[in-house]
Amino acid sequence: MSKGTGIVGMLVALVFGYWLGTYVEKKHGDGGADTSGPSALADANVERYRVPLSSAPIMGKDSAQVTIVEFSDFQCPFCGRVVDTVHQIEKAYGNKVRIQFRNNPLPFHDKAQLAAEAAVAAGAQGKFWEMHDKMFANQQKLDRPDLENYAKEIGLDMTKFKAALDQGTGKAQIQADKTLAAQLGATGTPSFFINGRPVRGAVPFDTFKKTIDEEISNANAMIKSGTPASQVYAKIIEKGKTQAGGAQPGQPNQPAGPPTLPPDSKQVYKLPLGNSPMKGDLKNAKVTMVIYSDFQCPFCSRVEATLKQVEDTYKGKGLRFVWKNNPLPFHQNAMPAAEAAMAANAQGKFWEFHDKLFSDQQKLGTDAYDQYAKELGLNMDKFHAAITSHKYKKQIDEESAAGSKIGARGTPTYFINGKVMVGAQPFDAFKTAIDSALAAK
Repeated sequence: MSKGTGIVGMLVALVFGYWLGTYVEKKHGDGGADTSGPSALADANVERYRVPLSSAPIMGKDSAQVTIVEFSDFQCPFCGRVVDTVHQIEKAYGNKVRIQFRNNPLPFHDKAQLAAEAAVAAGAQGKFWEMHDKMFANQQKLDRPDLENYAKEIGLDMTKFKAALDQGTGKAQIQADKTLAAQLGATGTPSFFINGRPVRGAVPFDTFKKTIDEEISNANAMIKSGTPASQVYAKIIEKGKTQAGGAQPGQPNQPAGPPTLPPDSKQVYKLPLGNSPMKGDLKNAKVTMVIYSDFQCPFCSRVEATLKQVEDTYKGKGLRFVWKNNPLPFHQNAMPAAEAAMAANAQGKFWEFHDKLFSDQQKLGTDAYDQYAKELGLNMDKFHAAITSHKYKKQIDEESAAGSKIGARGTPTYFINGKVMVGAQPFDAFKTAIDSALAAK
């Protein structure tokens, strides 16, 4: 081979190598991460809502790839529990994530509304997040004097702060947040929307991380395609649902049913017991605790030990328990588990099956249901027939719908002689409610 031929060959190789490298970079992006594959944005199975931003406090930059809208309640223990997780998100993702806080004070938290108004008043003086941290660090101290002390500690103009509380200047903003939360189905707290994708409850960091990472990938692909970073959020949510269970934008509107309201802690609700599973003092019941629960819900599992303590404490004292299924739609194993439990109930083994389901929520599935049924000595032919035919699905759906009408959309929710309690409450909270009900008899 001549010297000239060798030089030409080298030039061809260099040009080809440059082209190949450029193609690979375009195909895979920085760091070799493939952004050309399926994304959550294109996945029709991803639930996404159109959650508009407002003048409410926001932490982060307009150029953030991910926007998280949080609906929260300063008196809610689960909201308090997730504060550290939110801080962890801020540290882990920096400018890639921005967070907007929206108030959703629940009616059965008697100090939540005033705390929300205090937060709005602090925000008007540029100190929302400082007040936010103070109140979540002191959830047991949210009376007016406490709020004024926090305002002094963070250096607010006290004349303006007190006037804002006296005049209720934050009420309109809070009501707007509450209305939007109800429209989006975020009736429990905390509720998050990550680029419009709902995440309910005080879930661990890894649960947030999975969704955030998917949304960063989506956003990066959009930015590379020419969407300005500041417009990514609006573009991502533009085709999202505008209300829970509602039609997509551009689709015919469906008739809306009656609005679902959060339960009122002061109201006494009348709940038909029907043929729901029961235990306790069935013949001489003075107090009835109706439990709306979900076999896949981690908070429902967490409260089981407390409910066992309640059962042991009040055994023979007139307390009965009534189980109502409320499998939440975002728990994929909850409905099958409820159907299996009701199939066991038909053979007189509901509570035993209930205990097995809650003993290991990570095992929920057909194999586990068969294993538990065999261990309890159930007739397997009848058990399988009930599950295969979805014999009890209608009853479960009706129980869930009845609970939803009175605001029992989250789990666990309890009605103690018709008065509501929500969440994985401590033993003392149950004791106070039950003792009060017994004293009223």
